[in-house]
Amino acid sequence: MRRGLLVVCLLLSSVSVPADEVLKVGMSADYPPLSFKQDGRYLGIEADNARAVGEILSRRTQIVELPFDELIPAVQSGKVDVIMSGLSVTAQRSQQLQFTEAYLLVGQMAILHRSKIGRFSQPWSVYREDVRIGVEPGTTGAAFAERELKDAKLSFFANPDEAFRALRNDVIDLYVHDAPTSWQLANGMENEDLISLYSPLTEEMLAWAVAKDNDALAAELNRALALMQANGTLQYILNRWIPVTVEVK
Repeated sequence: MRRGLLVVCLLLSSVSVPADEVLKVGMSADYPPLSFKQDGRYLGIEADNARAVGEILSRRTQIVELPFDELIPAVQSGKVDVIMSGLSVTAQRSQQLQFTEAYLLVGQMAILHRSKIGRFSQPWSVYREDVRIGVEPGTTGAAFAERELKDAKLSFFANPDEAFRALRNDVIDLYVHDAPTSWQLANGMENEDLISLYSPLTEEMLAWAVAKDNDALAAELNRALALMQANGTLQYILNRWIPVTVEVK
């Protein structure tokens, strides 16, 4: 086994550390492939990140599963130490939290039916007049479409499954949503008639977050992240869960 792979395996293995050295990780396990739960186990990019960080910091990680909208209050109150749940860095959140350095650059992506690849193969084609765009209300994708795609005809869908049906029924031409939704298309066969353009329409940074005044933990996490980037652990984790090329910060 090559040394680099051995380091990765060691970082992702479990070790025994004192019970008082627990790192409580807040996670919303409903966002594959970033974080999800299967057969009682937490899986995905952030679950692997949490294990690797625990190894580096010599702390046992305890995943605390919470609804996404409860994560920020949980870290502010001390219920969890850090949020590791595919959280994007925004100006509003930065007023409430202290973010670590970003570990991944993502963005909104357009999904379409394979029968329309010829029409929308060029990045600029998304911006044409009268393109029928589907978005989820209250999301970054919706905000982008309302701001940048003023000539489009917008339709709103409660979740990706509803939007996928609309694509198949030719109700909409494109569905704009987070990058993980596009990644999942390549991870399974149930939606093989759909495809993502995989060209980000926006730039969003994913990072971990701690309480606003927790400088010490933020520094520890940044040290762990730097080591993961240097020894290949982070890239190994991303390659494990994302079937397309992504940009690592």
